[in-house]
Amino acid sequence: MLEFDLIRRYFTRAAPGTLLGIGDDAALLRVSTGMELAVSTDMLVSGTHFLPDADPFLLGHKTLAVNLSDLAAMGAQPRWATLALSLPQADEPWLHKFSEGFFALAEQHGVELIGGDTTRGSLNLCVTIMGEVPEGMALRRSGAQAGDDIWVSGKLGDAALALAHLQGRVKLSSADIAPCVPALHQPVPRVDLGLALRGVAHSVIDISDGLLADLGHILECSKVGAEILFDTLPVSETLSTLSRAVAPSPPACGKGAGGDDSGSLIWRCMLAGGDDYELCFTAPVAHRGTVEDISRRMNLPLTRIGAIVADSGCIVRAGDGSVINIGVSGYDHFR
Repeated sequence: MLEFDLIRRYFTRAAPGTLLGIGDDAALLRVSTGMELAVSTDMLVSGTHFLPDADPFLLGHKTLAVNLSDLAAMGAQPRWATLALSLPQADEPWLHKFSEGFFALAEQHGVELIGGDTTRGSLNLCVTIMGEVPEGMALRRSGAQAGDDIWVSGKLGDAALALAHLQGRVKLSSADIAPCVPALHQPVPRVDLGLALRGVAHSVIDISDGLLADLGHILECSKVGAEILFDTLPVSETLSTLSRAVAPSPPACGKGAGGDDSGSLIWRCMLAGGDDYELCFTAPVAHRGTVEDISRRMNLPLTRIGAIVADSGCIVRAGDGSVINIGVSGYDHFR
C-alpha cells in the first residue's frame, strides 16, 4: 500500500471545525474569539510505552488518551490533533483496528484529525493535540499555595501493577489482575474534570509518571512543599489487599527503600507507578464543598490525600506518622 493511500483509507475524516484539514501542506485553524490555544505533544514508543504485541484498537485509544489527559490538566476543551506514525510495514488489519480505536475516542471528545505524517521504521506513535481555553482561565502547575488541599481523581497504581504482572515482576491470579488491566491499556482522560476545575483548582497536573514525580512538578513550579498521607491514597481492592498482605505498613524512612521485594513493588505502584492518567490538583480548603459536588455530579471519586505546606519537597507519612521512603519518585526515560 502506498503512503497516501494509507492516509486516505485509514486517517482521512471530515474536519468541519477547520478552515482547511488534511490534504494540503498544512491545516488552517481559527481559534474561537476570547479563547487561547493549548498545545501538547506525546510520543509512544514500542517497547518503552507499550508492549510490541499490544492490541491495536486499545493502542489507538491510548495514543490519543494520553494527549487528551494533558489538555484535561490545562482545563482545555479538545479540538484538533495531528498524528505521526512510524510503521515497520503497512499492515492493513493492524491499521484498521488502530484507526478504529483512535477515532472512537476522538469522536467522544469532538477531536478532529487535521494532519500528520507516516514513514517506515520501528513502531512509534506521536500525537500533537490542540484545544481551547478561555483567556486567563488555563489551569497550571504553578499556582499551588500553602494550605491547599491535595486531591487526586480515580484510583492510583493499577496500570503500574498490570504492567508489573505482564513483565513477570509480580505474579497475580487472573481474578486479581483483571480489574487492573484496563487502566494500563485503555485509560480514561479526565477532560470533563479539567473543565470543571477552572476557577476552582489552584494547580493541576496529570499523573503520567507517578504521583510523587508529577506532584513534584507542581511543588517545584509553585515553590512549595507537600505532606501526603499514605493511608488516604485511593487504590483498587486488588492493590489494597496486596498492600495489607505484604506487610502491616509501608517502609519507614531508611527501611527497604527502593528494594525489589514484593512489598516495595506494591508501594511503588501506588506512589510512583506511571500510566495512571488521573488528575492531581490543589485547591483551597474553602473549595472542599465545590470539589465534593463535582465528584458527585460526575460520579468520579475525588480523594483528598494531603496538603500543601510552606516548605520544599514532599513527605509521605504512614498512619503512625512515620516517614515513608520508597527510594524512587516516578518514571524517568533516562534513568
